[in-house]
Amino acid sequence: MLRFEWWWLLVLLPLPVLLRLILPAAKQQQQRALRVPFFEQLQQASTAHEGANVSSLRWIVAVLMWCCLVMACMRPQWLGEVVDLPVSGRDLMLGMDISGSMREQDFEVQGRSVARMEAAKVVAKEFVAQREGDRVGLILFGDNAQVQTPLTYDLKTVQHFITESMVGLIGSSTAIGDAIGLAVKRLKERPAESRVLILLTDGANTAGAVTPIDAAKVAKQYGIRIHTIGVGAEQAVVRDIFGTRVVNPSKALDEKSLLEIADITGGKYFRARNTREMIGIYDEINTLEPSVIDSVQQRPLAELYYWPLAASLALSFYLVWRRFRGHD
Repeated sequence: MLRFEWWWLLVLLPLPVLLRLILPAAKQQQQRALRVPFFEQLQQASTAHEGANVSSLRWIVAVLMWCCLVMACMRPQWLGEVVDLPVSGRDLMLGMDISGSMREQDFEVQGRSVARMEAAKVVAKEFVAQREGDRVGLILFGDNAQVQTPLTYDLKTVQHFITESMVGLIGSSTAIGDAIGLAVKRLKERPAESRVLILLTDGANTAGAVTPIDAAKVAKQYGIRIHTIGVGAEQAVVRDIFGTRVVNPSKALDEKSLLEIADITGGKYFRARNTREMIGIYDEINTLEPSVIDSVQQRPLAELYYWPLAASLALSFYLVWRRFRGHD
C-alpha cells in the first residue's frame, strides 16, 4: 500500500502560481547596437509557431518538476503485508568455560572421543536453535570473562560464535565470578520478565576480581536465575609406564560452589558426566525456562521519496540540455 507520511505538504502545489501573481515580473532590458525593424518582424513571423510550442513544452516540464518535488517532500512510502514477529521477552545468557581443562577428552560425539569443549559446543548449538523468540547471548570465560555475543534474536549468529570459540583463547584459568558479574551487567539492563544465565564449567574459580558467591548474591538482587552445569566424567582409564589405572578427571570441579550459586538465585545445578547427560540437561532447562512465544505484528516499510526526486532532477537536466542545444 502506498502512503504519504507528510501528506499535508500537498498545499505547496499552487505555491508557484501564487508567487507569480503576487510578485512583480522582472524587467528585461536589451541593448542593441543596430535596430533592423524589418529583420525583427521577419524573425518573429517565422518563429511565432515554434516559440509557442517551446513555451508550452517548458511550462509542462516545469509543472512536472514542481509536482515531483512536492511529492518527494511528502515522503511517499510503501507498506508491505503485515508479518508476525515472534517475541517472548525472555533474556538468556550462556556462560561457557574455555579454560585449559576443557581440552580433556572424556566425552563422545557420534561414537568418537572428543574434548569436553567440543561436546559442549554441539549440545549448546542445538539448545540455542530451540530458543526461537528469546534474546540469547554468549559469554566466554577463562582468565577473565568477555561477551562474545550480546543479547540478540539472531540465533544463527550466537551459534556461529559458539562454533568459533576455542579452548585457551583467553587463558587457562577459570574466572567464574567474573562471568556471573558480566552476565548481571548485561541482563539487569533488559526489561524482561525472565532473566536467565546458564553457566557451564568443569572447574573451580581460580581467577577474577569477584567470588562466584558474591556475584550470585548480586544476581539475585536483579532477579537473575542461574542454572549451573558441572562438566566432566567421574572415571577415566589412563595408561602409563606402570600399566593402566582409573582416575577422576573431574577432581577439580567445585560442585559445592555451583550448587550454592544455583540455590542463591533460584536456579538448579546439573551434573553432565557424558554427552547424553548434557543433552538431557539442556532439555530439562528448556522445560524449566519455556520459550513462551508471543507475536508482534509489523509492516515492512520502504521509503520511495528518491524516485520523484530523481524524476525532478532528470527533468531539470532536460531543460538545461535544450537551452545548451539552442532549442529555447
